[in-house]
Amino acid sequence: MKTAYRIGRAGLLALAAGLLLAACGQEPSPEQAQQGSAQERPPHPVEVAKLARQDLDLERSYPALLRSDDEVTLVARVTGTLEKRHFEPGQMVEKGDVLYSIEPDVYQAAVRQREADLQSARAQLERAQRDANRFERLLNQNSVSRQQVDQARSELSVARASVVQAEAALATARIDLDYAEVSAPVSGLISLSRVNVGNVVSSGTELATITPLDPLEVRFQFPQRDAFQLRRQMQEPEDAEKIRAVLQLPGLGSERLVGRLTFLGSRVEEGTSTVQASATFANPEHRVLPGQFVRVELEGLKRFDVLAVPEIAIGQGLMGPQVFVLDEDNVARARPIGLGEVAGSWNILRDGVEPGERVVVGDLAGIEPGVTIEPLPFDGDAQALVERSMQAGGQQQGAATAGGSAAQPGQEGQATQEAAAESESGPAEAGEDDA
Repeated sequence: MKTAYRIGRAGLLALAAGLLLAACGQEPSPEQAQQGSAQERPPHPVEVAKLARQDLDLERSYPALLRSDDEVTLVARVTGTLEKRHFEPGQMVEKGDVLYSIEPDVYQAAVRQREADLQSARAQLERAQRDANRFERLLNQNSVSRQQVDQARSELSVARASVVQAEAALATARIDLDYAEVSAPVSGLISLSRVNVGNVVSSGTELATITPLDPLEVRFQFPQRDAFQLRRQMQEPEDAEKIRAVLQLPGLGSERLVGRLTFLGSRVEEGTSTVQASATFANPEHRVLPGQFVRVELEGLKRFDVLAVPEIAIGQGLMGPQVFVLDEDNVARARPIGLGEVAGSWNILRDGVEPGERVVVGDLAGIEPGVTIEPLPFDGDAQALVERSMQAGGQQQGAATAGGSAAQPGQEGQATQEAAAESESGPAEAGEDDA
C-alpha cells in the first residue's frame, strides 16, 4: 500500500512540474521578441509608376497576297499564222521589244493595196472637181442645164467621201500591220508561250503573260477600328509621314521590304467589317514574286489617350487579370482589370484603374496582396524593364542551380557521419541491453 501511495505522489509532483514549465513557456523572453521582430519581411523593392494617359505605337500585321499591278496578258489582235517567237520563256523583256510575228508580209501587202486605193480615190476626186468647176462656168453661159450642174456637184461629193473612206481603210491596214508584230507593253518577266510557232491564231488568242517584278503591290483588309484610326492620323501631315508599310519575307529570316501605303478604302465591307487597303514595295532584287502569301506590318499606327502598363505588370488572380495598386502606406492591393490591345511591351487597360493611381510595373515575383512595397522609379522604357526582369530571373535560376549542386557534397558527408555514429552507438546500446 505504501508503494502505491509513493507512486501516486510522485506522479502528481511530475504533473505539477510540467504545468509550471508550460505556464512559463507561454510568455516569451525579451530576446525571443526581438528575434521575432527581426524576422518580419522588409519592404519589397520594385518599380512603381503613376498612371497617366499616353499615346502608344501599335504593332499590327495583316495577311496579304503579293500581286503585280502592271501584269499584262499578251493577246493576238489579228488572224494569221504565228511565224516567229523572238524571246526565250522566263527571260526579262523590255517595253517595246518585239515578241511575236504573225504573217507581217500579208499585212504589209494589205497596206500597199490600201495605199493604191487611196491614190485612185484622190484621182477620182480631182476629176470630179474639174467637172464641177467646168459645169459651173457653162451654167453662167446658159450652155448646160441646172440638172447637169447638180449631177456634177453630187459626183464631187461622192469622190470626196471615197477619199475619206480610202484613208480610213489605209489606217486600219497599218494598224493591223502593227498588230502583226506583237510587242511588250511593259517591262517584266515573260511566261511560257501558250501557242507554239506555226499555229494559226485569231483575234483574242492569249499568247503569254508579262509580270513586272518591281514594284509589287499587296492588297489587304483593315479592321474598321484600325482603318478609322489610320484615317485620323493621315489627316495630320506629320503623322502621315511616319506611317510605313513593312513586308515580312517568308523564309528569309529578318529581311524586310519597306514600302508605303498607297490606298485606303472609303467604305466598310458589310460582310467582314473591314476596309480594303493597298501598299507598294520596291523589289529591285526580285526577292519576292507575285502570288506569295505574306504579312504586312504597319509602323506608326497609334492609339491615342490610353492607360497602359508594361506586360510584366499584369498578373492572374481569382477574378482574372489583375495589377497591384499601392495605397497610402505603400501596401500592395490586387485590382482586377480589363485588358485591351497589346502595343509592343505595353498592354492597354480598358477599365479597373484610374489616372493618378500608383501601380507596380516591375517583376511581380514575391509580391502578393498586403506586401509592403519600396517604390523604385520607372523611366518609362517598358522594353528595357522586361529585359532587366528576364536577366534577373536567369541569374536567380543559375544561382539556385549552383547552390543545389554545392549542397550535394555536404549532404553526402552528413549522411556518412550519421552512418558512422549509428555504427558506433549500435554495440554500446546492445551492451546496455545485455546488462
